[in-house]
Amino acid sequence: MGLLRPLRERLTERKNGAPSPRVHRGRARDRFNARDLFAEAAHGIGARPGRLVLTILGTVLGIASVVITVGLAQTAAGQISRQFDAVAATQVVVVPEKTQTMSGEDRPKGRIPWDGAQRVAQINGVLDAGLVAVVDVGESRVTAVPVNDPSVAAKSTPQVLAGTGGLLDAVRGQVVTGRFFDEGHDARKDRVVVLGERAAERLGINRVDSQPSIFIGENAYTVIGIFSDVKRRTDLLDAVVLPAGTAQQDFAAGPPEELQIHIETGAGSLVAEQAPVALDPNSPEVFKVQAPADGSKLQQDVQADINAIFLALGGIALLVGGLGIANVTLLSVMERVGEIGLRRALGATKRDIAGQFVVESVVIGLLGGLVGASLGVFTVVIVSVVQDWTPILDIWVAIGSALLGGVIGLLAGTYPALKAAAIEPIAALRGGI
Repeated sequence: MGLLRPLRERLTERKNGAPSPRVHRGRARDRFNARDLFAEAAHGIGARPGRLVLTILGTVLGIASVVITVGLAQTAAGQISRQFDAVAATQVVVVPEKTQTMSGEDRPKGRIPWDGAQRVAQINGVLDAGLVAVVDVGESRVTAVPVNDPSVAAKSTPQVLAGTGGLLDAVRGQVVTGRFFDEGHDARKDRVVVLGERAAERLGINRVDSQPSIFIGENAYTVIGIFSDVKRRTDLLDAVVLPAGTAQQDFAAGPPEELQIHIETGAGSLVAEQAPVALDPNSPEVFKVQAPADGSKLQQDVQADINAIFLALGGIALLVGGLGIANVTLLSVMERVGEIGLRRALGATKRDIAGQFVVESVVIGLLGGLVGASLGVFTVVIVSVVQDWTPILDIWVAIGSALLGGVIGLLAGTYPALKAAAIEPIAALRGGI
């Protein structure tokens, strides 16, 4: 066997009259140096390629699982953070605080002024602001025909809301056809409306170039636009929206129920602090502000949740890989009892025997770590490309994962190495292979 080449050289020296290792034990031990150790370990690893592949498979899967988990967690957290920044992190909602009366009813503590959108627009970081209020039309029905048709009246009709000119931009909506009303319509109290996409479909209106009208009760209102794709307040898609001034004049609309504010990313805390003061400097506490959470905190929470689940799976795979290395190394010790006894008889120390098997286990672990880390990085990149994401992976995660394979090999090979070192030469030569 090529594994015993250093041993054959010593036997040749013995036949040629070389000194006995018992007399010159220090010299015999010096001859088995680090180079010999790694040479024999390399030969032992490469002697059975099929077994080597099966041995490192568990470590490869474990390390790959760790790298894929951390990489996809970081990448997914980045994508979620971007989506969060795109909508939720740029939205602030202000509503009146409510108190409970003796009768159990919720009553607002304060009122949002109708010029609240203009007030908060002066705050740094505010891009758009709009007010919205529910309009009580009583027994009046919303129809597309001027006749009093009982069959139509029996059906449910779209909800009527009042809004200001900046409402659509504040809720991130898009005009499908026509236009949204502006401050001029509001100030003049024009009888115009805009329809949510689903409300327009129910009323049978799909274009506004012919200036169609709808009727709220007996009053006709010109439809000047249809909107859709609302990112916030999706109930607006089922509503008929009037200018605030028109709603106050025709239906005595009450105060706004909420103020929608579209802000720049990162301005949430500032707007949340200053908006109530802008609406009512004397009693800012009567308003409740729903501001976005810190984006970095959200990203950390998402990444932690994903890591907690999948790192557990990666840890199990690593445990299986470590047990595989330990099992194969222990099997190798049993198969090479004769070799171990011969080497001990020729002067090899327990440290030499243990060192060889530890080195074999560490090298096997490192091979599994390198292959697993490479496979994990490749998988993260491929998944990101397929999903059109930006791959995010800390380089030290890949390097550390590869080194972790060596640590797994070290831990897994310690017991078999000690087992091999404890074999006595006489017993090994008597019962060895």
